[in-house]
Amino acid sequence: VSTDDGAASMGDLELQPMSIRNRSGHSTNEYDEIADDLHSKKNDVEEEEEEDEEERMEQLQGPLLQDQAQPKVQPKVYPQRWIQLGYLSLLALLSDWICFATASNPEAFEQAYPGHSSSDLIDKFLFMNVLSCFAVTDVVAHYGLDHCVKAASILMAVGCWLRSGLGIVPVVFELCGIRPISKFDMRIFGLTPYPLLVVGTLMVGAAQPFFQCTPPLLSAQWFASDERATSTAIALNFNQVGIATAFLVGGKMMEVTDDHRYGGVMQYFALIAVLCTVASLGTIVQFQHLPPVPPSASGFDKLKDPHREPPFHVSVRSFFQTPGFTRPLAAFICSIAITNVVGAFIDQVMERGGVTDRDAIAWAGVGFEMAIVLGGIVLGKYVDVTKSYKCVTLVCIALSIVFLIPLGLTEHRIGKEPVLLVISLFMLGFFVGPVQPINAELAVDVTYPGDETAVESVQQIGGNLISALLVPIAERAAKADYQLLPNVPALASDIRGDVVLMLLVSAVTFCFFWGFNAPLRRTLADGD
Repeated sequence: VSTDDGAASMGDLELQPMSIRNRSGHSTNEYDEIADDLHSKKNDVEEEEEEDEEERMEQLQGPLLQDQAQPKVQPKVYPQRWIQLGYLSLLALLSDWICFATASNPEAFEQAYPGHSSSDLIDKFLFMNVLSCFAVTDVVAHYGLDHCVKAASILMAVGCWLRSGLGIVPVVFELCGIRPISKFDMRIFGLTPYPLLVVGTLMVGAAQPFFQCTPPLLSAQWFASDERATSTAIALNFNQVGIATAFLVGGKMMEVTDDHRYGGVMQYFALIAVLCTVASLGTIVQFQHLPPVPPSASGFDKLKDPHREPPFHVSVRSFFQTPGFTRPLAAFICSIAITNVVGAFIDQVMERGGVTDRDAIAWAGVGFEMAIVLGGIVLGKYVDVTKSYKCVTLVCIALSIVFLIPLGLTEHRIGKEPVLLVISLFMLGFFVGPVQPINAELAVDVTYPGDETAVESVQQIGGNLISALLVPIAERAAKADYQLLPNVPALASDIRGDVVLMLLVSAVTFCFFWGFNAPLRRTLADGD
């Protein structure tokens, strides 16, 4: 029997066995055997199809049944996160200390290196910093945060030793009481040649963005959703502690004496090199890759949908097309511009307010930088809990306008008011400084799941470039003095042009940021 349809042939055999037997001459038993065989094959095929279908259903339902049988893994934070944050903050502190190491006593530096100025060295550092910001995103995406931070710490330590040179040898001998610095051959063991000093400085400038642009990424990888703004504020603002350290330590150590000549400069550079080496060794040993379990729901989402981050220039175009990105960028630039201008001319600000003692000016600068760090921690924690990015930013910018005025305003009837000046300086740091980390986190939130390092790199590039433009403009504007209400003796006063410039920047930023109205994508992913 031959047919294409087994079921049809079996029906024919069952209904017409006699006709088949009569025409072919075969017995009934033979056709019964054939029919039974076909029935058996049919049942086997049906059973196989049923088994295959059951197996396919089990394969489809297996993951679902497994998810129902086992509890889902919950986000978790680890104590190691504070070690990670500590090393990143320490490296940021050291890098800015190195940048402004000679700014605290530029006269001593110019005596040690005739024909060269401290400001030129700082400019070279910042120029290399901006160039490195363009590369840090792609490098971190390719090699990972841990490898990049470790490599950058080594690069910074090597740069510091180039800045120190063999000057460490007489310092060690003098500390051990073997031979004073003045007895050494300064041609060999003296100050490092200026070209080597520049090369070392450029190496540190290239390393700094790996500590400066990565805090939002570290926060996303290690910290819970209600800790991220605080952790980012600590890491981003710890560079302010580095600047304060440069003014406190450098001002004393870089003094030129007749006995040791430039021994203080040598000791100062050697101290920084030793501290950077210790920090680098600690980073290599203790800085880890990723936590075993992500700290937030958004972290899980990135693991479920792994993708290679696009090149930096592609990310930049995407960010500027994202609704809401430009407003936190503007707030970040406003904050960093104000803090840089005030920090650059802190001596002039204090002197025109009646504070002329060098030590008092240094401590006022330290207080300003520490107020920035403290404000970042306090307000960052508040934003972590409430997610009130917009409200906090607007309040901080508005208060910065209030506390900027006493820095340049002089009431003729009252005269100089040093107490009000110092209080206003500290309050300005407390409120304007936190705008940077808060809006770094806001920009990461609205561009989620974009590259956190790319977001911060854009903000750092914008902030540093605008600051570089504003500092010389503010220096010129400070020479202008605008009279207010001169015909009203009781209210007559004057205000300096640099403060007017900063007030204008703050007011424009406030009006622009007021229009922020974008969804917080990462917050929604976290379910907060």
